[in-house]
This record gives sequence, structure tokens and C-alpha cells, in this order.
Amino acid sequence: MRLSREVKTGILAIGAILLFIFGYSYLKGTNLLEKNRTFYVKYKNVEGLAQGAPVTINGLKVGKVQKIDFANAQGGLVVEFTVERDFDFSQNSIVRIYSSGLIGGKSVGIFPIYDQSSIAKSGDTLSGEIQKGMLDEFSETLAPLEEKLEATLGVVDSLLISITDIIDEDTRTDLKNAIANLSTTTKNFGQLSEKADNLLGRNGEKLDRTFTNLDDTMANFSKLSDSLSQIEFGVMVNNLEDATAGLKEAVDKVNSPEGSVGKLLNDKQLYDNLEGATRQLEELIQDVKLNPKRYVNISVFGKRDKGYEPPEDPDL
Repeated sequence: MRLSREVKTGILAIGAILLFIFGYSYLKGTNLLEKNRTFYVKYKNVEGLAQGAPVTINGLKVGKVQKIDFANAQGGLVVEFTVERDFDFSQNSIVRIYSSGLIGGKSVGIFPIYDQSSIAKSGDTLSGEIQKGMLDEFSETLAPLEEKLEATLGVVDSLLISITDIIDEDTRTDLKNAIANLSTTTKNFGQLSEKADNLLGRNGEKLDRTFTNLDDTMANFSKLSDSLSQIEFGVMVNNLEDATAGLKEAVDKVNSPEGSVGKLLNDKQLYDNLEGATRQLEELIQDVKLNPKRYVNISVFGKRDKGYEPPEDPDL
């Protein structure tokens, strides 16, 4: 069957129209061949949200805003958006308008709630919120600061008025004199600083030697500290305790009447005998000095011993 020219022209026209509709939808970001889910959300204010704005879930783009229109005569707005990804979420999920950047405009973010008993279906109306932008939060933060700044400026203004009233001609003159004196003091301080620099310059070598000696002293002190830290104080204390114990034992033996030294110190009769023996020894030595011939007799020709002659000293 042959088609007439009119039928062919009509088919071409219909095909061109369909191709135009498909191409226009594709350029707008809508693929007519895909099955998208459509959802709605109501707001009192969309905060500059535009048609075609991206719709995200956890930062991933899953769709876009298709239409924004009035919902009622009171000025409420309804936003229609599509979700292209096959991702299930609950009807209790929150759809929030947020700022994607300082100059990036507004976006719609789905904050999903996972509840298998109430999965959102195409055509459902979800709950909406508006997240404050960075500038809004910054403005709210600056609002209290602005009030405090205004109050501070008022106090400063009152203070300046009071200062103007206080500073009369005489006060200004005194202030000028004080500033002049301060300038003189600063000049004198500069001269003093220059003298100090000169003094340090002349004695630089001495100061260097002084600091060098100080470094050597600190190094020696560090070595002494290391040496002291290496001393075994525990062993030293133990040796000292042992020596003390030995000395105490020796003293106890000296004080004991059983030992030789103890008997010598504690036995009075032995002491008297020693004293008598010492006295007799002294008498003997004195007699030897006075009469040496009595004890050492060297006779060449066989002379007789004259006999004992008592000493003149009665104590001997």
C-alpha cells in the first residue's frame, strides 16, 4: 500500500513535534524515557529556590525541582520535584531547602527516614523545612553584637562629652607641658640608652669571658651533679650503719666487765695493783739512775761491792 504525499507529510510533522518535545525535555534535564517519581512539599517561603534546582539525598543529586506555584490564597507555596534514582525512603522524611554555597543558590535536600512500613510513593506530599543560610546565621550572630556596639558607642559619646567639659584651657596647657616633659624624658632615656650601648661595646670582651666562665662553671656543676647522681647512697648508708654497729659492739665489749679492757676499767683492785707496780717501777728506775754501780758492776781488779746505800730522797 502506497502512502499519499499528505500522509507522509503528516507523519513527518508528528515525528518532528515529538522529537522537539523530547529534545526540549532532555535539554531541561527531564528524560521522558525514564520513570520518575513525583513528590510535593509545602513552604511558606522558598527562600529564593528556583525551578530546575537540584534535589539531593546525602549530597548526591537524585532529581530536580520541576515546578513552584502557589498552594492557596494566603500565599503558601508548593514545590513539585522529581526523584530519578530508585531509592526508597519513608513518608516521614524531611525535605529541606538549604544553601549549596555562598553563590551557588538554593537546593532541596531529602533527609531520609528509613521506615519500611510507610514508604513514600509518587504523588505524596512530604514535610518541609528551611535551613538557615550562612548569611542568615551570621546576621543572627551579629544582632546581639550590634546592640552591644550601639550601647558602647552611646557610652563613648557621653564620655567624650564629659572629657570635653573637663578639659578646659588650663587643663590643655598642663597636658601640653606634660607632653613636653615626656618628650624630654624620652630624649634623656635615649641618651642613657646610647651610653649603655657604648659601655657594653667597650666591655664586650669582658662580658664574653664572663659568660664563657659561667658556661664552664655550669658544665662543671653538671658533671658534679652527674657524679653525685652515680653515687650509691644506699650502699654508703648500709656501710655507715655497719660501721656504727661495729663501733657500738666494741664500746659494749669495753664496758663489759668480762673483757680485758672492761676488767681494767671496772676492777678497782687490778687498778690499785697496776698503780703500785707503776710506782715501784718508777722507784726502780730512779734507783738505777742514782746508783748505777749497784746494778752494773764492771770490776777490772776485783774490787768489792760497797753494799746498798739508801737514796737520799725518802720517797725513793
